[in-house]
Amino acid sequence: MVTAAESHANLPKCDPVWDSIVKDARAMQISEPLMHSMLQENIIGRPSFEASVAARLAAKLHVHEIKEAALRETFNDIIREAPEISERARADVAAVYERDPACTSYLQPLLFFKGFMALQASRIAHALWTRERRPLAQFIQMRVSEVFGVDIHPGARIGKGIMIDHATSIVIGETAVVEDDVSMLHSVTLGGTGKEGGDRHPKIGRGVLIGAGAHILGNIRIGEQSRVGAGSVVLHDVPHCVTVAGVPAKIVGDAGCDHPSQSMNHTVD
Repeated sequence: MVTAAESHANLPKCDPVWDSIVKDARAMQISEPLMHSMLQENIIGRPSFEASVAARLAAKLHVHEIKEAALRETFNDIIREAPEISERARADVAAVYERDPACTSYLQPLLFFKGFMALQASRIAHALWTRERRPLAQFIQMRVSEVFGVDIHPGARIGKGIMIDHATSIVIGETAVVEDDVSMLHSVTLGGTGKEGGDRHPKIGRGVLIGAGAHILGNIRIGEQSRVGAGSVVLHDVPHCVTVAGVPAKIVGDAGCDHPSQSMNHTVD
């Protein structure tokens, strides 16, 4: 006799995000036959969202000396060893879908949005870095920079629910920390101020919105739910729930709402 627990264990997993991605990929195969093989190889032929991320990254980042299959297997192994990668990647794809008006499906970030893909590669690189596999972590950093135009040091610590919109010329330094639910646009720098070593990069609080071209420099903290205006240069700590703008950046008002990273409102009155 089959017990209730055994019966439950045999039920297929409910995974609405992955189911939606596969459904949209099948529809895309019909509407755009030229992409049929790519969709089959990277999405439909994979057993899970995590396996699809690994396959897509390996397809983009492999080189002649490191074959795609070997890279894909390594990525899958690391994702299994570090389950937080899966949790954070799923939160990231949801964040992009919810915050970016150009995103109309969960499939799009996986196929077309280099900010999402660069971030997932950096998560794998970070797991390798913390496991003392630093040459491979730095290889991934180099390839992400070459392929996606995004330079995230594998030592940087990045939370979940992150959206990096457009992503070109993003730079995030080794000791930077980005907490959950942060949104940033292209050409953002989370950098140091010189040649000093040690803890030298910014700490970005939960729910912060960083405008395009903003440069946040040094071991400073941007308080939770704050906004950094486009083109600003931030050199000092920023309190919670304010907007800073200018060169150098100064407080110009409150954050405008409770969740600036979700509202994506960059207007500074």
